Amino acid sequence: MARDMPITTVWPGRPYPRGATWDGEGVNFALYSQHAEKVELVFFDERGRRERQRVSLRERTDNVWHCYLPQARPGMAYGYVVHGPYKPEEGHRFNPHKLVADPYAQDFVGKLRWSDALYGYTVGHRRADLSFDRRESAAYMPKCRIVDPAFTWDGDRHPQVPWSDTVIYETHVRGFTMRHPGVPEQLRGTYAGLASEASIDHLRRLGVTSVELLPIHSYLNDRHLDEKGMQNYWGYNSFGFFAPEPRYAFSGDPVREFKSMVKALHSAGIEVILDVVYNHTCEGNHLGPTVSLRGIDNAVYYVPADDPRYCGDYTGCGNSLNVQHPRVLQLVMDSLRHWVEEMHVDGFRFDLATTLARENGHVAHRGAFLAAVRQDPVLSRVKLIAEPWDLGEDGYQVGRFPPGWAEWNDKYRDGMRSYWKGDGGVIGEFAKRLTGSSDLYGYARRRPTASVNFIAAHDGFTLNDVVSYNDKHNEANGEDNRDGHNHNLSWNCGVEGPTDDPEVLALRERQKRNLLATLFLSQGVPMLLAGDEMGRTQGGNNNAYAQDNEMNWLDWEMTPEREALLGFTRKLTALRRDHPAFRRRDFFGGHEVGEGLKDLVWLRPDGEEMTEAEWATDFARCLGMYLPGIALTGDDRRGQPLFDDDFLLLFNAHHEDMDFRIPPIGSAAWQVAIDTSVASGTPEAAALAPGDTYTMKCRAMAVFTRPAHGREAS
Repeated sequence: MARDMPITTVWPGRPYPRGATWDGEGVNFALYSQHAEKVELVFFDERGRRERQRVSLRERTDNVWHCYLPQARPGMAYGYVVHGPYKPEEGHRFNPHKLVADPYAQDFVGKLRWSDALYGYTVGHRRADLSFDRRESAAYMPKCRIVDPAFTWDGDRHPQVPWSDTVIYETHVRGFTMRHPGVPEQLRGTYAGLASEASIDHLRRLGVTSVELLPIHSYLNDRHLDEKGMQNYWGYNSFGFFAPEPRYAFSGDPVREFKSMVKALHSAGIEVILDVVYNHTCEGNHLGPTVSLRGIDNAVYYVPADDPRYCGDYTGCGNSLNVQHPRVLQLVMDSLRHWVEEMHVDGFRFDLATTLARENGHVAHRGAFLAAVRQDPVLSRVKLIAEPWDLGEDGYQVGRFPPGWAEWNDKYRDGMRSYWKGDGGVIGEFAKRLTGSSDLYGYARRRPTASVNFIAAHDGFTLNDVVSYNDKHNEANGEDNRDGHNHNLSWNCGVEGPTDDPEVLALRERQKRNLLATLFLSQGVPMLLAGDEMGRTQGGNNNAYAQDNEMNWLDWEMTPEREALLGFTRKLTALRRDHPAFRRRDFFGGHEVGEGLKDLVWLRPDGEEMTEAEWATDFARCLGMYLPGIALTGDDRRGQPLFDDDFLLLFNAHHEDMDFRIPPIGSAAWQVAIDTSVASGTPEAAALAPGDTYTMKCRAMAVFTRPAHGREAS
């Protein structure tokens, strides 16, 4: 039946599942609204431009409005008009002149065009949002599109990479391929481009196990950016929790193209983790537009402030999703399960996750959201990563999420930047972060893998800019450089920004190697920001959220320095992959493992073990770390005892060279595997006996290895 034929048959349908569900014969529609008085389903032509017909949803079960249309078909465009009270002072903002999107829509047709007609009140009116606007908004709205979920997965399986083996690569679907010469031009910036042979080859050779994609949920461009001709590049402005962003689809079918991308990455053994934004939506505060949840039931879907006219805001984005309400919680849970079961993704990174854990304004560690996820048979088996903070009271929750969750560990980022910057009195902090942050995650039997370690992320300086700028340079954002963080713990190595000074450039390259080596050889889960392996710069911009241009797009043009850094990064991921000493599943315990050896020994430059008092000295910037290969606990996946080589790591963040004495443990010689003072990171082969002295260059790190001492004793 043609998609534009009129609907003549309306059956009662079912209240579940919510959204528009094609079953092969017709479509069931279901929408939750507790306070609505009438709900109309509005159909449009296939391009979403002209209204075709309205159907009233007369069935209402537990406040879910529903119907079944046997004549409806995939590809049909639709939206809702919801009638009810317009009483902002009571939290109600129904306006039947405003078309609203189905929060369960899996695809959209058309783009939003900003207009004052999109607002439930009359913009500029003296009564502000207490006024009522009667202009029709449908012409300016994207329309929902019914989806046929059929897809041939050909036995696709989740790679199920263990947390201890995971290497995360944070990237952006568009920015990763926009300048990639190996990706066909028409595919650049798309899901298909990320799935291309050239893209996957880079990820595999780099040693990545999991890509973490910046938001791909359908989102809106902010009005103030649109009026400036700018784009919300990051995408933290959710419009649809079930729909992949259409602008990243080359084919015009974002659902199928996204699935094909996941399938291709899985075939290469690479997981797909989504950065998801359930803490707020694109509708903003009480003066924001009415495009979805606000017009469906504002009083239910958003956390109210003390005065119900206003939104509770723990995010700085104008509103907070009310997951304390069971139907709103269901919306989030249904969305998450949809992405796992229907789209085959492998996990989620939750933006401002603390907001989702709030109940009645307070962080509830045993609250509804965290409890629901923990018991869910689908979600409890995928990777869950919290950004463990928001802007509300007690919002900083690093180390306080429950078992089953990993966390972005910004204490790791700050500790490592501070140490290699040369700050005094931080070697204790450096050591804690290097060994998995047991002070944060050692309680409740959490493991080192609860810590997602990173030096740089999308929000802030890139690795290159951490060593090239003392101050942010966000002028391109049009906010007079007021936006973005001021506490970056960066150091420009003597010159702010670009320079031709060979000594400064050499030092910057060394600092990059130091930070990368520390990242990949730390306990926990390393996360690499896309492009850092090639020295990507944002010109000192530490808040490039609106820069959909070369500032954010990866530069694939290789120079000798970029080639060397890429090769060094690959060496580090291989070293981590091949040696379980750097991916422990348990924390160091300080216990003996044989012949009087502890599982970890901290060393002074004279080769002797550090004392408690020496950790607090302000001048200390040098230390060593001895890891006996027999210190690993547990078995491998084949049930065999875990052993590894002995490792000795030496760190010198001082501005002067330092002689380190190799600890007099055992008799076997040590081989130098890494020395960051060498441009390639790989020095000439040299054997050192216990008791020998090794000169560590200033601001450098070295890694030594040998067969495990004392293995025969175990």
